[in-house]
Amino acid sequence: MTAFGYKLPAMSSLLIWGLLWEVIGQMNLTFFVPPLTTVIATLFSVIGTPAFVKAMTETAYAFGSGVFFAIAIGIPVGIMMGKSRLLDELLLPWVNIFLSAPLTALVPVLMVLFGFGMTSIIITTTLFGIWIIILNSRAGVMQINRSLVEMARSFGASPLDAFFRIYFWAALPEILGGVRIGVIRAVKGVIIGQLLISIVGFGALFELYSSNFLMGHFWAVLIVLFAMAFSISEFLAYLERRVAYYAAKR
Repeated sequence: MTAFGYKLPAMSSLLIWGLLWEVIGQMNLTFFVPPLTTVIATLFSVIGTPAFVKAMTETAYAFGSGVFFAIAIGIPVGIMMGKSRLLDELLLPWVNIFLSAPLTALVPVLMVLFGFGMTSIIITTTLFGIWIIILNSRAGVMQINRSLVEMARSFGASPLDAFFRIYFWAALPEILGGVRIGVIRAVKGVIIGQLLISIVGFGALFELYSSNFLMGHFWAVLIVLFAMAFSISEFLAYLERRVAYYAAKR
């Protein structure tokens, strides 16, 4: 970060926003924004409680399962769409519709089909993350130099060999970009599922703290959620930079 020609240390912007948050909280302008020091103190007081650990475990399970299915289904489907014109024409309109549609409207349908348990929450998380993974995987395959595919065929590579040794690795930068965005969208999906389908995990804590006006506790849990999403996103961005040379090799 650079300000007035001076290069500031890393994370300076977070420190500035944190200071602004503390000032606003100390001014008591609204009960909704308590001082940041109060939020941090509350965070350390609740982070080891059984309720928080249970909520963290339930949220991590639903989030991890949803992301796993989004990746396991989204990447192969996207690669196949990039390879096959017929499959692309059949699926692309639906992928674009679900990517742009308000998926929250589908939650009541999922509740009717799969009940009010963890299954519906996992499916909701998967639906939030899968579509951008499909589109990015498709885009990565469509950027591949055709000579790579022709070379694989000339050496007798089977379709499965070409899938794993040509298409996947050549499209890897776009695939990781899609996974990074899909993970961010999956965070929204798991919280929406826990709030609308079954009040469990972090959704239960948000509901409990907001209904009792415990805004320090509310912001403490929200900070944990933001930190988790940011950490995963930055890790995937790091992996994306590490494999960027594959794009140049195409």
